[in-house]
Amino acid sequence: MAPKAGPPAPMPFHLYRPFTPIPLPDRTWPSRVTARAPRWCSVDLRDGNQALIDPMDVERKRQMFDLLVKCGFKEIEVGFPAASQPDFDFVRLLIERGPDPRRRHDPGPHPGPARADRAHLRVRYAALAQALVHLYNSTSTLQRRVVFGLDRAGIVDIAVRSAKLCRQLVATVPGTDIHFQYSPESFTGTELEFAMEICEAVMDVWEPTAKRPVILNLPATVEMATPNIYGDQIEWFHRNIRARDTIVLSLHPHNDRGTAVAAAEFGVMAGADRVEGTLFGNGERTGNVDVVTLALNLFSQGVDPQLNFSDIDAAAPHRRALQPAAGPSAASVRRRPRLHGLLRLASGRDQEGLRGARQGLRRVGGSLSPGRSASPRPLVRGRHSGEQPVGQGRRRLHHEVRARPRPAASAADRVLVGHPEAHRGQRDRRSRPSRSGRRSSRRT
Repeated sequence: MAPKAGPPAPMPFHLYRPFTPIPLPDRTWPSRVTARAPRWCSVDLRDGNQALIDPMDVERKRQMFDLLVKCGFKEIEVGFPAASQPDFDFVRLLIERGPDPRRRHDPGPHPGPARADRAHLRVRYAALAQALVHLYNSTSTLQRRVVFGLDRAGIVDIAVRSAKLCRQLVATVPGTDIHFQYSPESFTGTELEFAMEICEAVMDVWEPTAKRPVILNLPATVEMATPNIYGDQIEWFHRNIRARDTIVLSLHPHNDRGTAVAAAEFGVMAGADRVEGTLFGNGERTGNVDVVTLALNLFSQGVDPQLNFSDIDAAAPHRRALQPAAGPSAASVRRRPRLHGLLRLASGRDQEGLRGARQGLRRVGGSLSPGRSASPRPLVRGRHSGEQPVGQGRRRLHHEVRARPRPAASAADRVLVGHPEAHRGQRDRRSRPSRSGRRSSRRT
Protein backbone atom coordinates (compact mmCIF):
# COMPACT_ATOMS: atom_id res chain seq x y z
CA MET A 1 0.00 0.00 0.00
CA ALA A 2 1.48 3.34 -1.06
CA PRO A 3 2.07 5.85 1.74
CA LYS A 4 -0.30 8.77 1.89
CA ALA A 5 0.97 12.01 0.46
CA GLY A 6 1.40 14.88 2.85
CA PRO A 7 3.92 16.76 4.93
CA PRO A 8 6.55 14.65 6.75
CA ALA A 9 6.24 14.01 10.45
CA PRO A 10 8.08 16.68 12.46
CA MET A 11 11.38 15.84 14.13
CA PRO A 12 11.36 15.82 17.96
CA PHE A 13 12.80 19.32 18.21
CA HIS A 14 10.91 19.88 21.45
CA LEU A 15 13.51 17.71 23.23
CA TYR A 16 16.11 20.47 22.82
CA ARG A 17 16.50 23.94 24.24
CA PRO A 18 18.20 26.84 22.47
CA PHE A 19 21.53 28.05 23.79
CA THR A 20 21.15 31.17 25.92
CA PRO A 21 22.88 34.15 24.29
CA ILE A 22 25.62 36.01 26.14
CA PRO A 23 24.48 39.40 27.53
CA LEU A 24 27.14 41.53 25.88
CA PRO A 25 25.36 44.47 24.21
CA ASP A 26 28.56 46.51 23.90
CA ARG A 27 30.51 43.75 22.12
CA THR A 28 33.32 45.11 19.95
CA TRP A 29 34.66 42.05 18.13
CA PRO A 30 32.36 42.31 15.05
CA SER A 31 34.02 45.56 13.98
CA ARG A 32 37.59 44.36 14.43
CA VAL A 33 39.87 43.26 11.59
CA THR A 34 42.47 40.55 12.10
CA ALA A 35 45.79 42.02 11.03
CA ARG A 36 48.17 39.33 12.27
CA ALA A 37 48.10 35.58 12.75
CA PRO A 38 47.58 34.05 16.20
CA ARG A 39 50.02 31.61 17.74
CA TRP A 40 49.32 28.18 16.32
CA CYS A 41 49.41 24.89 18.18
CA SER A 42 48.94 21.61 16.35
CA VAL A 43 47.04 18.93 18.28
CA ASP A 44 47.19 16.36 15.44
CA LEU A 45 49.33 13.99 17.48
CA ARG A 46 47.11 14.06 20.55
CA ASP A 47 43.52 15.15 19.90
CA GLY A 48 43.64 14.09 16.26
CA ASN A 49 45.32 10.78 17.02
CA GLN A 50 42.99 9.76 19.84
CA ALA A 51 40.03 10.18 17.47
CA LEU A 52 41.27 7.29 15.31
CA ILE A 53 40.08 3.72 15.75
CA ASP A 54 43.64 2.58 15.03
CA PRO A 55 45.93 5.27 16.51
CA MET A 56 49.22 6.10 14.83
CA ASP A 57 52.24 4.07 15.81
CA VAL A 58 55.57 5.65 16.74
CA GLU A 59 56.89 5.79 13.15
CA ARG A 60 53.75 7.41 11.71
CA LYS A 61 53.80 9.90 14.58
CA ARG A 62 57.41 10.75 13.77
CA GLN A 63 56.51 11.37 10.13
CA MET A 64 53.58 13.55 11.16
CA PHE A 65 55.77 15.54 13.56
CA ASP A 66 58.30 16.19 10.79
CA LEU A 67 55.48 17.32 8.47
CA LEU A 68 54.15 19.75 11.08
CA VAL A 69 57.63 21.19 11.62
CA LYS A 70 58.01 21.61 7.86
CA CYS A 71 54.72 23.55 7.79
CA GLY A 72 56.11 25.94 10.41
CA PHE A 73 54.39 24.96 13.66
CA LYS A 74 56.30 26.16 16.73
CA GLU A 75 54.00 24.40 19.23
CA ILE A 76 53.04 20.77 18.74
CA GLU A 77 51.13 18.77 21.31
CA VAL A 78 52.97 15.52 20.80
CA GLY A 79 50.82 13.14 22.80
CA PHE A 80 49.34 11.96 26.06
CA PRO A 81 52.37 10.11 27.46
CA ALA A 82 50.45 8.52 30.33
CA ALA A 83 47.82 7.08 27.97
CA SER A 84 49.74 4.28 26.24
CA GLN A 85 53.18 2.82 25.65
CA PRO A 86 53.39 4.12 22.04
CA ASP A 87 52.61 7.67 23.23
CA PHE A 88 55.24 7.42 25.94
CA ASP A 89 57.82 5.93 23.55
CA PHE A 90 57.19 8.67 20.98
CA VAL A 91 57.72 11.46 23.51
CA ARG A 92 60.94 9.79 24.65
CA LEU A 93 62.03 9.46 21.00
CA LEU A 94 61.61 13.19 20.42
CA ILE A 95 63.42 14.07 23.63
CA GLU A 96 66.36 11.80 22.86
CA ARG A 97 66.52 12.92 19.23
CA GLY A 98 66.56 16.59 20.19
CA PRO A 99 66.02 19.53 17.84
CA ASP A 100 67.23 19.21 14.26
CA PRO A 101 70.21 21.58 13.84
CA ARG A 102 69.36 21.93 10.14
CA ARG A 103 66.04 23.56 11.04
CA ARG A 104 66.17 27.07 12.35
CA HIS A 105 62.88 26.81 14.26
CA ASP A 106 62.58 23.13 15.18
CA PRO A 107 60.10 23.20 18.12
CA GLY A 108 60.62 21.37 21.34
CA PRO A 109 58.02 18.79 22.42
CA HIS A 110 54.74 19.92 23.93
CA PRO A 111 54.13 16.81 26.07
CA GLY A 112 50.41 17.33 26.48
CA PRO A 113 48.00 16.62 29.32
CA ALA A 114 49.41 16.15 32.80
CA ARG A 115 48.32 12.91 34.43
CA ALA A 116 51.21 11.02 35.96
CA ASP A 117 52.93 10.21 39.21
CA ARG A 118 56.31 11.63 40.23
CA ALA A 119 58.39 8.78 38.78
CA HIS A 120 56.53 8.92 35.47
CA LEU A 121 57.07 12.67 35.19
CA ARG A 122 60.82 12.35 35.86
CA VAL A 123 61.21 9.67 33.17
CA ARG A 124 59.09 11.68 30.73
CA TYR A 125 60.92 15.00 31.00
CA ALA A 126 64.48 13.90 31.71
CA ALA A 127 66.95 15.71 29.41
CA LEU A 128 64.20 17.95 27.97
CA ALA A 129 65.23 21.61 27.71
CA GLN A 130 61.73 23.09 27.64
CA ALA A 131 58.22 21.70 28.02
CA LEU A 132 54.65 22.91 28.23
CA VAL A 133 52.50 20.88 30.63
CA HIS A 134 48.77 21.00 29.90
CA LEU A 135 46.39 20.51 32.84
CA TYR A 136 42.62 20.31 32.35
CA ASN A 137 39.47 19.10 34.05
CA SER A 138 35.82 19.17 33.06
CA THR A 139 33.82 22.12 34.36
CA SER A 140 30.47 22.08 32.51
CA THR A 141 27.16 21.97 34.34
CA LEU A 142 26.32 18.58 32.81
CA GLN A 143 29.61 16.90 33.73
CA ARG A 144 29.58 18.33 37.23
CA ARG A 145 26.17 16.76 37.79
CA VAL A 146 26.39 13.51 35.84
CA VAL A 147 30.08 12.54 35.78
CA PHE A 148 31.53 13.88 39.03
CA GLY A 149 28.51 14.48 41.25
CA LEU A 150 30.28 17.55 42.63
CA ASP A 151 29.39 21.17 43.15
CA ARG A 152 31.49 24.09 41.95
CA ALA A 153 33.76 23.98 45.01
CA GLY A 154 34.53 20.31 44.39
CA ILE A 155 35.53 20.97 40.76
CA VAL A 156 37.73 23.90 41.77
CA ASP A 157 39.41 21.67 44.36
CA ILE A 158 40.32 19.14 41.65
CA ALA A 159 41.96 21.85 39.56
CA VAL A 160 43.80 23.48 42.46
CA ARG A 161 45.19 20.20 43.85
CA SER A 162 46.40 19.19 40.39
CA ALA A 163 47.97 22.61 39.77
CA LYS A 164 49.84 22.35 43.10
CA LEU A 165 51.14 18.90 42.19
CA CYS A 166 52.38 20.15 38.82
CA ARG A 167 54.23 23.00 40.50
CA GLN A 168 55.77 20.72 43.11
CA LEU A 169 57.04 18.33 40.46
CA VAL A 170 58.97 21.08 38.67
CA ALA A 171 61.73 20.60 41.26
CA THR A 172 62.16 16.97 40.16
CA VAL A 173 63.34 18.02 36.67
CA PRO A 174 65.79 20.85 37.42
CA GLY A 175 67.22 20.94 33.90
CA THR A 176 63.86 21.54 32.20
CA ASP A 177 62.15 24.91 31.71
CA ILE A 178 58.51 24.03 32.51
CA HIS A 179 55.61 26.20 31.35
CA PHE A 180 51.94 25.59 32.15
CA GLN A 181 48.61 25.54 30.36
CA TYR A 182 45.18 25.12 31.93
CA SER A 183 41.89 24.32 30.17
CA PRO A 184 38.42 24.37 31.75
CA GLU A 185 37.25 21.49 29.56
CA SER A 186 33.79 21.96 28.03
CA PHE A 187 34.15 25.71 28.46
CA THR A 188 31.18 26.39 26.17
CA GLY A 189 28.94 24.42 28.55
CA THR A 190 30.26 26.20 31.64
CA GLU A 191 28.92 29.38 33.21
CA LEU A 192 31.30 32.20 32.29
CA GLU A 193 31.66 33.38 35.89
CA PHE A 194 32.61 29.90 37.03
CA ALA A 195 35.06 29.39 34.16
CA MET A 196 36.80 32.59 35.20
CA GLU A 197 36.71 31.61 38.88
CA ILE A 198 38.43 28.26 38.32
CA CYS A 199 41.02 29.75 35.96
CA GLU A 200 41.93 32.41 38.50
CA ALA A 201 42.19 29.74 41.21
CA VAL A 202 44.76 27.90 39.08
CA MET A 203 46.57 31.19 38.39
CA ASP A 204 46.86 31.74 42.15
CA VAL A 205 48.84 28.49 42.38
CA TRP A 206 51.06 29.01 39.33
CA GLU A 207 51.60 32.77 39.89
CA PRO A 208 52.17 33.82 36.27
CA THR A 209 53.91 37.04 35.31
CA ALA A 210 54.06 39.10 32.13
CA LYS A 211 57.46 37.55 31.38
CA ARG A 212 56.30 34.00 32.20
CA PRO A 213 52.60 33.90 31.34
CA VAL A 214 50.39 30.83 31.56
CA ILE A 215 48.15 29.68 28.76
CA LEU A 216 44.44 29.65 29.53
CA ASN A 217 42.81 27.54 26.84
CA LEU A 218 39.02 27.83 26.37
CA PRO A 219 37.80 24.73 24.53
CA ALA A 220 34.58 24.38 22.60
CA THR A 221 34.86 20.70 23.53
CA VAL A 222 31.39 20.33 22.02
CA GLU A 223 30.29 23.10 19.66
CA MET A 224 26.95 24.05 21.22
CA ALA A 225 25.94 27.36 19.63
CA THR A 226 26.49 29.64 16.69
CA PRO A 227 30.02 31.04 16.24
CA ASN A 228 29.00 34.58 17.19
CA ILE A 229 28.14 33.31 20.68
CA TYR A 230 31.62 31.80 20.99
CA GLY A 231 32.98 35.21 20.00
CA ASP A 232 30.91 36.81 22.77
CA GLN A 233 32.16 34.26 25.31
CA ILE A 234 35.77 34.94 24.40
CA GLU A 235 35.35 38.72 24.52
CA TRP A 236 33.63 38.49 27.92
CA PHE A 237 36.48 36.38 29.28
CA HIS A 238 39.11 38.62 27.67
CA ARG A 239 37.57 41.68 29.36
CA ASN A 240 36.98 40.21 32.81
CA ILE A 241 39.85 37.86 33.61
CA ARG A 242 42.26 39.51 35.99
CA ALA A 243 45.92 40.17 35.16
CA ARG A 244 45.23 39.79 31.43
CA ASP A 245 48.86 40.60 30.61
CA THR A 246 50.01 37.44 32.47
CA ILE A 247 48.03 34.99 30.35
CA VAL A 248 47.97 33.80 26.76
CA LEU A 249 44.31 33.40 25.81
CA SER A 250 43.91 30.30 23.65
CA LEU A 251 41.09 28.68 21.65
CA HIS A 252 40.34 25.03 20.98
CA PRO A 253 37.25 24.85 18.73
CA HIS A 254 35.53 21.64 17.66
CA ASN A 255 33.32 21.35 14.61
CA ASP A 256 30.08 19.73 15.83
CA ARG A 257 27.92 22.39 14.17
CA GLY A 258 30.22 22.75 11.16
CA THR A 259 31.28 26.29 12.09
CA ALA A 260 34.59 25.78 13.88
CA VAL A 261 36.51 27.96 11.40
CA ALA A 262 34.10 30.88 11.89
CA ALA A 263 34.16 30.37 15.67
CA ALA A 264 37.97 30.49 15.73
CA GLU A 265 38.06 33.61 13.54
CA PHE A 266 35.49 35.35 15.76
CA GLY A 267 37.42 34.28 18.87
CA VAL A 268 40.64 35.82 17.54
CA MET A 269 38.73 39.01 16.71
CA ALA A 270 37.40 38.94 20.29
CA GLY A 271 40.87 38.97 21.84
CA ALA A 272 42.35 35.47 21.72
CA ASP A 273 46.10 35.11 21.15
CA ARG A 274 46.42 31.46 20.21
CA VAL A 275 44.53 28.70 18.35
CA GLU A 276 44.79 24.93 18.71
CA GLY A 277 43.70 22.81 15.76
CA THR A 278 44.62 20.10 13.29
CA LEU A 279 45.56 19.77 9.64
CA PHE A 280 42.42 19.32 7.54
CA GLY A 281 40.21 19.32 10.66
CA ASN A 282 40.87 15.72 11.72
CA GLY A 283 39.64 15.07 15.26
CA GLU A 284 36.96 13.69 17.53
CA ARG A 285 33.42 13.35 16.17
CA THR A 286 33.15 15.92 13.38
CA GLY A 287 36.69 17.13 13.95
CA ASN A 288 38.78 19.95 15.36
CA VAL A 289 39.12 23.32 13.69
CA ASP A 290 40.98 23.10 10.37
CA VAL A 291 44.21 25.08 10.71
CA VAL A 292 44.88 24.86 6.97
CA THR A 293 41.66 26.73 6.19
CA LEU A 294 42.26 29.26 8.98
CA ALA A 295 45.79 30.01 7.79
CA LEU A 296 44.88 30.28 4.11
CA ASN A 297 41.92 32.52 4.98
CA LEU A 298 44.41 34.94 6.53
CA PHE A 299 46.69 34.56 3.51
CA SER A 300 43.83 35.46 1.17
CA GLN A 301 43.37 38.73 3.10
CA GLY A 302 47.00 39.77 2.79
CA VAL A 303 47.98 38.61 6.30
CA ASP A 304 51.08 36.48 6.86
CA PRO A 305 49.69 33.25 8.40
CA GLN A 306 53.10 32.34 9.90
CA LEU A 307 52.61 28.84 8.44
CA ASN A 308 53.60 27.60 5.00
CA PHE A 309 51.04 25.54 3.11
CA SER A 310 52.34 26.42 -0.35
CA ASP A 311 52.84 22.69 -1.00
CA ILE A 312 49.49 21.64 0.41
CA ASP A 313 48.85 19.26 -2.51
CA ALA A 314 51.87 17.26 -1.36
CA ALA A 315 50.90 17.47 2.32
CA ALA A 316 47.37 16.11 1.83
CA PRO A 317 48.29 12.67 0.48
CA HIS A 318 51.15 12.51 2.99
CA ARG A 319 48.61 13.14 5.75
CA ARG A 320 46.48 10.24 4.53
CA ALA A 321 49.52 8.02 4.09
CA LEU A 322 50.25 8.24 7.81
CA GLN A 323 47.16 6.13 8.50
CA PRO A 324 46.52 2.45 7.73
CA ALA A 325 45.95 1.85 4.03
CA ALA A 326 42.27 1.02 4.42
CA GLY A 327 39.46 0.97 6.92
CA PRO A 328 37.48 3.51 8.92
CA SER A 329 40.50 4.49 11.00
CA ALA A 330 42.11 6.38 8.14
CA ALA A 331 42.01 10.13 8.69
CA SER A 332 40.50 11.38 5.46
CA VAL A 333 40.95 14.75 3.84
CA ARG A 334 37.46 16.09 3.26
CA ARG A 335 36.44 16.36 -0.35
CA ARG A 336 34.77 19.77 -0.50
CA PRO A 337 36.93 22.44 1.29
CA ARG A 338 37.70 25.25 -1.10
CA LEU A 339 41.49 25.32 -0.72
CA HIS A 340 42.55 21.72 -0.14
CA GLY A 341 39.53 19.47 -0.74
CA LEU A 342 39.72 16.69 -3.31
CA LEU A 343 36.86 18.19 -5.35
CA ARG A 344 38.31 21.69 -5.63
CA LEU A 345 39.34 20.96 -9.26
CA ALA A 346 35.72 20.26 -10.19
CA SER A 347 34.23 23.31 -8.58
CA GLY A 348 31.91 24.57 -11.30
CA ARG A 349 31.40 27.67 -13.39
CA ASP A 350 32.78 30.22 -10.93
CA GLN A 351 36.34 28.95 -11.26
CA GLU A 352 36.03 29.04 -15.04
CA GLY A 353 34.85 32.65 -14.86
CA LEU A 354 37.76 33.62 -12.64
CA ARG A 355 40.19 31.94 -15.00
CA GLY A 356 38.78 33.90 -17.93
CA ALA A 357 38.79 37.13 -15.96
CA ARG A 358 42.43 36.63 -15.03
CA GLN A 359 43.43 36.11 -18.67
CA GLY A 360 41.49 39.15 -19.81
CA LEU A 361 42.88 41.39 -17.09
CA ARG A 362 46.41 40.37 -18.00
CA ARG A 363 45.75 41.51 -21.57
CA VAL A 364 44.50 44.93 -20.51
CA GLY A 365 47.03 45.36 -17.68
CA GLY A 366 44.42 45.19 -14.93
CA SER A 367 44.39 43.55 -11.51
CA LEU A 368 41.93 41.44 -9.53
CA SER A 369 42.89 43.32 -6.36
CA PRO A 370 43.63 47.07 -6.15
CA GLY A 371 47.35 47.67 -5.72
CA ARG A 372 48.37 44.08 -6.46
CA SER A 373 49.67 42.29 -9.50
CA ALA A 374 47.22 40.44 -11.73
CA SER A 375 48.41 37.02 -10.60
CA PRO A 376 45.93 35.37 -8.24
CA ARG A 377 47.35 31.94 -9.00
CA PRO A 378 48.09 30.97 -5.35
CA LEU A 379 44.38 31.45 -4.54
CA VAL A 380 42.76 29.94 -7.64
CA ARG A 381 42.71 26.28 -6.71
CA GLY A 382 40.39 25.04 -9.48
CA ARG A 383 41.90 24.59 -12.93
CA HIS A 384 38.74 24.06 -14.97
CA SER A 385 34.99 24.19 -14.81
CA GLY A 386 32.70 21.35 -13.86
CA GLU A 387 32.05 20.54 -17.51
CA GLN A 388 35.28 18.62 -18.03
CA PRO A 389 34.97 16.00 -15.24
CA VAL A 390 31.28 15.51 -16.05
CA GLY A 391 32.13 15.01 -19.72
CA GLN A 392 34.90 12.56 -18.89
CA GLY A 393 32.54 10.56 -16.70
CA ARG A 394 29.91 10.41 -19.44
CA ARG A 395 32.49 9.24 -21.96
CA ARG A 396 33.52 6.43 -19.64
CA LEU A 397 29.86 5.38 -19.61
CA HIS A 398 29.79 5.60 -23.44
CA HIS A 399 27.35 8.49 -23.48
CA GLU A 400 27.53 10.81 -26.46
CA VAL A 401 28.94 14.20 -25.54
CA ARG A 402 27.93 17.04 -27.82
CA ALA A 403 29.52 20.47 -27.82
CA ARG A 404 27.20 23.10 -26.40
CA PRO A 405 26.53 26.07 -28.71
CA ARG A 406 28.30 29.23 -27.61
CA PRO A 407 26.26 32.39 -26.95
CA ALA A 408 26.91 35.45 -29.07
CA ALA A 409 29.58 37.67 -27.54
CA SER A 410 29.29 41.40 -27.08
CA ALA A 411 32.05 43.81 -28.07
CA ALA A 412 32.95 44.24 -24.39
CA ASP A 413 33.32 40.47 -23.99
CA ARG A 414 35.68 40.35 -26.95
CA VAL A 415 37.91 42.98 -25.35
CA LEU A 416 37.81 41.80 -21.72
CA VAL A 417 38.19 38.06 -21.97
CA GLY A 418 39.83 37.55 -25.31
CA HIS A 419 36.77 36.05 -26.99
CA PRO A 420 37.55 33.80 -30.00
CA GLU A 421 35.87 36.30 -32.37
CA ALA A 422 38.56 38.80 -31.42
CA HIS A 423 41.38 36.26 -31.77
CA ARG A 424 40.40 34.06 -34.68
CA GLY A 425 43.88 32.64 -35.09
CA GLN A 426 43.95 31.46 -31.48
CA ARG A 427 40.50 29.93 -31.91
CA ASP A 428 41.70 28.02 -34.98
CA ARG A 429 44.67 26.64 -33.06
CA ARG A 430 42.46 25.60 -30.15
CA SER A 431 39.99 23.83 -32.42
CA ARG A 432 42.59 21.52 -33.96
CA PRO A 433 42.11 17.83 -33.11
CA SER A 434 43.88 16.76 -29.96
CA ARG A 435 46.23 13.80 -29.76
CA SER A 436 43.35 11.55 -28.74
CA GLY A 437 41.43 12.51 -31.89
CA ARG A 438 38.77 14.53 -30.09
CA ARG A 439 38.21 18.22 -30.70
CA SER A 440 38.85 20.39 -27.69
CA SER A 441 35.75 21.92 -26.13
CA ARG A 442 37.48 24.03 -23.47
CA ARG A 443 36.10 27.52 -23.16
CA THR A 444 38.28 30.58 -23.42
